[in-house]
Amino acid sequence: MSVMTESAAAGLHAVGRAEVEDLLFHEAELLDRWDLDEWLDLYTEDASYVVPANDLPGGESGRDMVLIDDNRVRMVARVTRLKSRKAHREYPHSNTSHQVSNVRLAPVADGELPVKAEFTVWRFRNGREDCYVGHYRMRLVLSSGQLRIRSKRCVLAMSTLRSAGDVAIIL
Repeated sequence: MSVMTESAAAGLHAVGRAEVEDLLFHEAELLDRWDLDEWLDLYTEDASYVVPANDLPGGESGRDMVLIDDNRVRMVARVTRLKSRKAHREYPHSNTSHQVSNVRLAPVADGELPVKAEFTVWRFRNGREDCYVGHYRMRLVLSSGQLRIRSKRCVLAMSTLRSAGDVAIIL
């Protein structure tokens, strides 16, 4: 382990639930405001964003079918598409309300802080109200003194997406 990595790992040990909740609540606020460029800044350059299929919550990209499997390049492309008038599914943008609760931290391992949190995301668009429910599994790191997200996995608790239709928004 390099000195920088040791320092970052030591810093992660000092991070408490309040700091993690602040990060998750800030992320939720950015998504609800559709401030997607600032949302991207919360993520590391080697970030991943995965939403496994409802019927296989433990599914792994590359082995199983997943609803979303984005690395940083694909996250940027997703943001560009969602901000475009060509994104018919999200133009005009949905009104969303991201709610995060039951934030739990696991011990720091391999220079990362594992976090689990429950979520509910309400989406209002075209006279419809949709609700996505599940939990996040995240790995956080310290980068340039800032707590950032290296990976985010959104596991849906819903048995079907039929009521919500699709996952055209960022959970």
